[in-house]
Amino acid sequence: AVEKKVAKGKVGEKVGLPCCHEIPSTESLRNYRVYWQKNITEVVLAYARGEKISNNDRFDNRTQLNERNLTLWISPLEILDNGPYQCIVQHLKVLQNSVVPSIVCDEPVTLYITGDFSEPSITAEVITSSCELDEVMLSCSSHGGFPKPQISGVLNNRPAVWNASWVSESSNSPYNVTGNMQLNLTEDTNLTCSIEYNGFAKSTSLLLSR
Repeated sequence: AVEKKVAKGKVGEKVGLPCCHEIPSTESLRNYRVYWQKNITEVVLAYARGEKISNNDRFDNRTQLNERNLTLWISPLEILDNGPYQCIVQHLKVLQNSVVPSIVCDEPVTLYITGDFSEPSITAEVITSSCELDEVMLSCSSHGGFPKPQISGVLNNRPAVWNASWVSESSNSPYNVTGNMQLNLTEDTNLTCSIEYNGFAKSTSLLLSR
C-alpha cells in the first residue's frame, strides 16, 4: 500500500505540500509541466515550460511553487483549503520536432486544516434550591474553530458527559459547539470543560460553590 502523504496547517499560517518529484540540477522547470490540483477537478496552480498557465481566483496571490522540489506553498491558510490535493508532473521531451509529455509522477497529499476554538465559556444557572441540594443547569460553549470538536467534562476529577450540539454552515465552515448538563449540587464542585480538535485542546474550569 502506498503511504498517503499528509500535511497539516492552521488557519492564517503557511504550509508546504510536498510533490512526488524533484527536478534534477541538470534540468529546469522549462522541461516540465506541473499541475497542482484539489479534489481532482480544481487546478490550484499550473506551470508549463517555466510559465504559469492557470489562474484560480480563490488561490490567487496565496500560492507559490518551489521550482526545484515543486512544493506547493499556501499562505495564509483558510478552512476551505482543507482536503485532498494532487501533484502531477510531466516531463517534456522533444521527439522529431514535436514535444511529447510523459508522466513522471502523480501523487495525492491530504491537507488537514485546524482553526482554533475560543476559550470555552461555562455558565451555571440554579433551577431549584433546597437545604440538601441545588439543581443546576450547566452550559459550556466555544466557537469559531475547525474541524468538528469533541467536548468533555470533569467534575471533581471524575469524567462527566455533556449533552453536546454542534452548529456549522457546511462541512468546511467553522464550528460552534455547546454542551449542556443538569447537576444536583450537594457540595462545592470543581467543573472543567475541554474542547478537543485535531490534537489540540482548550479548557476552562469553574468552582461551583454550594
